[in-house]
Amino acid sequence: MSCIFCDILSGVKDAHILYEDSSHVAFLDKYPIDVGHSLVVPKKHHERITDMNSKAVGDLFSIVPKIANAILSATNADAFSLGQNNGRAAKQIIPHVHVHIIPRYNHKGTIWTKRSISNTDELSILARKIKSLLP
Repeated sequence: MSCIFCDILSGVKDAHILYEDSSHVAFLDKYPIDVGHSLVVPKKHHERITDMNSKAVGDLFSIVPKIANAILSATNADAFSLGQNNGRAAKQIIPHVHVHIIPRYNHKGTIWTKRSISNTDELSILARKIKSLLP
């Protein structure tokens, strides 16, 4: 089975990378719910979080705060939501574990279903800004 996130990790598909270490990568969502919507993905393919051991889950979630802080600073968001879906019935679209970091803005509310397509230039500029804010 083909996995778009594995294709991104192997360089077959492009992404706007924000963060990378030996086990994880974070990149901007191509179809964001709001400006700065990003995904944190383990490099090792697991379909569901229950397929991972507890250390791998802890390692994944341990990097979320620093990425979220950089996103908040870069976007001037007021808050953020985290999302992590497991299985089709839970609306997991890509069958590879990932954590959504979705910036939230007081003046916009918290609409979950609204998606837009960002252009490459916008995503590139935003990715550079977020990366520059990561320790």
